[in-house]
Amino acid sequence: MKKLTFFIAFLIITGMQLLSAQTQQVSGNVTSSEDGLPLPGVTILVKGTTTGTVTDFEGNFVISVDPESTILIFSFIGMKKQEHPLNGQSILNIVMDPDNLGLEEVMVVGYGSQIKASVSGSITKLSGDEIRNIPVATFESAIQGRTSGVYVANTSGKLGEGMKVRIRGSSSISADNQPLYVVDGLVITSQSQGIRNNSPTNPMADINPNDIESITILKDASAAAIYGSRASNGVVIITTKRGKQGKTNIDIGYQHGVTNAASTMDFMNGDQYHDYFMEVFTRSYGDESTARDVLNFYVPGFSDGNNTDWQSEALQQGFIDQMDISASGGNEKTRFYTGLTYNNQKGILLGNTLERASGRINLDQDVSEKLKLGMNIGLSRSKGRRASNDNAFSTPLQLIALPPVQTTHDSLTGELNTNTIYFNGLIQERDADHFTKVFRTIAGAYGEYDIIPSLSITSKIGVDILNQREDNYDGRLTQDGAPSGNGESRAVLVSKYAWDNYLTFNKSFSDNSNITAVMGISYEESTKEVTSVAAIGFPSDDFRTIANASEVQTFWSSGEKFSYLSYFIRANTLLKDRFIIGASMRADGSSRFGENNRFGYFPSASAGWILSKESFLENSNLLSYLKLRASWGLTGNSEIGNYAAMGLYTGSPYNEIPGVRPQQIASPDLRWETTSQTDLGLDFGFFNNRLNGEIDVYMKNTKDLLLSKPLPATSGFISYSKNFGKLENKGLEIALNSHNLVGELTWTTNFNIAFNRNKITDLDGEPINSGYNRVEEGESIGVFYLREYAGVDPDNGDALYYLSEGSNETTNDYNLAERQIVGSPNPDFLGGLSNTFSYKGFDLDFLFQFVYGNEVYRNGGHWQSSNGWNLDNQTADQLDAWMQPGDITDVPRADWDVNNGTRASSRYLEDGSYLRLKTLTLGYNFPARISEKLKMRSMRVYFTGQNLITWTKYTGMDPEVHFPGTNRTQTTSNIQQGVDFYTTPQIRAFTFGLKLGI
Repeated sequence: MKKLTFFIAFLIITGMQLLSAQTQQVSGNVTSSEDGLPLPGVTILVKGTTTGTVTDFEGNFVISVDPESTILIFSFIGMKKQEHPLNGQSILNIVMDPDNLGLEEVMVVGYGSQIKASVSGSITKLSGDEIRNIPVATFESAIQGRTSGVYVANTSGKLGEGMKVRIRGSSSISADNQPLYVVDGLVITSQSQGIRNNSPTNPMADINPNDIESITILKDASAAAIYGSRASNGVVIITTKRGKQGKTNIDIGYQHGVTNAASTMDFMNGDQYHDYFMEVFTRSYGDESTARDVLNFYVPGFSDGNNTDWQSEALQQGFIDQMDISASGGNEKTRFYTGLTYNNQKGILLGNTLERASGRINLDQDVSEKLKLGMNIGLSRSKGRRASNDNAFSTPLQLIALPPVQTTHDSLTGELNTNTIYFNGLIQERDADHFTKVFRTIAGAYGEYDIIPSLSITSKIGVDILNQREDNYDGRLTQDGAPSGNGESRAVLVSKYAWDNYLTFNKSFSDNSNITAVMGISYEESTKEVTSVAAIGFPSDDFRTIANASEVQTFWSSGEKFSYLSYFIRANTLLKDRFIIGASMRADGSSRFGENNRFGYFPSASAGWILSKESFLENSNLLSYLKLRASWGLTGNSEIGNYAAMGLYTGSPYNEIPGVRPQQIASPDLRWETTSQTDLGLDFGFFNNRLNGEIDVYMKNTKDLLLSKPLPATSGFISYSKNFGKLENKGLEIALNSHNLVGELTWTTNFNIAFNRNKITDLDGEPINSGYNRVEEGESIGVFYLREYAGVDPDNGDALYYLSEGSNETTNDYNLAERQIVGSPNPDFLGGLSNTFSYKGFDLDFLFQFVYGNEVYRNGGHWQSSNGWNLDNQTADQLDAWMQPGDITDVPRADWDVNNGTRASSRYLEDGSYLRLKTLTLGYNFPARISEKLKMRSMRVYFTGQNLITWTKYTGMDPEVHFPGTNRTQTTSNIQQGVDFYTTPQIRAFTFGLKLGI
């Protein structure tokens, strides 16, 4: 850090010495092509820098630059951006053309692209610049709060963990609810490949955010239906950077930062714990002497006066180091982009680390006027040291359960203390390893040939190979490895191949009309192979590989495969520059479904009308742009088990004699879940588009849910897969963009908010319970189904519960109270607010992200806030427990080993709403005259803060939480939402960075 600070200071001082460099004044005037009037406030920048000026009220400007090598960029709200090389000129007059809200911007969609003017569906595009250099392990975290209708939540603050992403709500109970991810045209593997007794892993962490050019999110069915049977949850299209014709540009970046927990909990200290339990046990045993003796027996060291902060032992200060270098350029025939990135992170949870190296090469070659070839290769290698699942006592964060009166080390031997009331997780960190290594290759090649003008054929081949290895060892002194060590090795190989071939027709007409059509065929095949072995009996903790074990306990191997054969067609028409009509159809054949329903058909239609092009609005001084959109489409969900429709047999040896037995009954009529979605949208711009935005309302209806139907046990099976049930999502999305100030000082604001209501409309009257969550008709997925806590009886301190739903009658008998729906993990609305300022070379950007209306079940509260029921360290609010008749409190009477309000109820259900200062970046771009003297194209220094402040009523560590549980299935992962059980809080990061352009 000292070296970096010194280097930055050196650059600043050196730059100041060069301010007097020789330059020449260039002047000119800027006018509008519409009426010839001057344009005041036009921003003029030197390309590759933030050096610039603005035009005055008469459209005049003066700027000092090197006229031989400088390129000036002219930009103004509502006008098309222009670039002009000076080539020695000292006078430059510019005429700017109107730009209707960026209608010529290219939007990448399925199997091609569209200009924004011709889009009639609900599509959001994010630039790679918006997420670059944000200190997060995966790009999903970086888009959090930046686009309407997309709910992104981290599972926890552990590095490399899975993430929850929902586009317009959850559309399934048992199938995957994550969106479909497409990288450079290839549908990639995005599901966790980790072992089921630990938290899910995140394959999307293999994508380097610095390689991303743009992210396009297809939200409505008309946009997503081109991906057919896998598009019910929306589609995220990632386009990586490609080279452009021109001088080779080299960019070098370095960032270093420190991290800590974004929030912690308020626990009792040693004195508070001692006095609290002395009072509780004295009341139970009658006198202080007996109480002290009992406590010293149960809690060794209770009376020694110790005060250990176990929370600070579990949560540490981490760091982030990242170095990246890229080069891009080319000529009229060949263009290239290549990049390398190394990222090393130490997490905030004890022992949690992540190291990733990635490289990318993208090439494009114009072989002739008609033939283009290209390729892209992305390689990554990551190694993470993971912590045990939150449910395991060996996970570091369960150290907070240990009493503060007990010490980390034995005072006599100096060794780690083994005489704690629970396992001392510091021993786990010292004597155990849980490593996950991933080697990932995502590659593709394409050829494009122009058959005749306006008609071309494209062929793409893609491959995604994910090779994951998990090596776990628990030492002889650990809880999970005693007495002789416990090792496990697991290998997963997922290989996906895809081949797309399609024709593209694109024709423009003289009346400002255009038609684009795509027709093609796609084939995809994916195989997964898993092998694992677990063994015990290691000679010492120095020998940690399976080969050194004396006894194999379990071994396992499996192999599975699925494939798709698809046909698709899409047509989009822009008539007279104002009327938009679009339609698509995809037919998907999947190996996952029954022989009677191999193929599914997924149509869509959309229309748009640009009203601002009509004569009655064309000359409006207030309204700059107005477009109405409407769409309908049918999409599917096929993300279930590969063999759910088949009758299966499995090996079943008996008395060491091999044999087989039936495992699963066939379901030949099994078919896709299908979602019908209707969307109405309005795009608008006011005041020459300085205020613009989008409003969408939608209705999604899903039917033929893929669920398990119970069977009588006498049949030999307990259930089978069947299509039944319905659910709906309906919502409202609003996105606003405002250019508040233009000129030398610029200020832009972006705001988005989304409301979604999820409801089960039909479940054949068969509710599904999973943990504390439930699915039932008339409610949203995963509602909390618990006894409702009614507070504390002021007369005797007993916990009270409501007898039944809607009743005001209470009881202190937990077993008499009925379970009822008491809350939901699904938010009422969510969104983000960002502001960006720039002045001369300085820029400031900050983003607030918010989630409102969801509940979080603090499952750890049964032990952390148990009013004396157990000897775990208690949260400080337990000091407010009921003490005498007449006390008014929400904390029941403190009793040792008595379940007085500590069993599952809404007592531990809390408001999970929060407002978070998600990201703040302050940067400085050095003037061109300084960077050029140092032989640089550009130089930038910046500071970025992540998760800086969180405002919430939640009393747990962090409201952004989702404990996925162990031995999870896809169904339980969808239902068990919003549960916090010793879950690592989010990471707060402070990062300094330097970027150099050569």
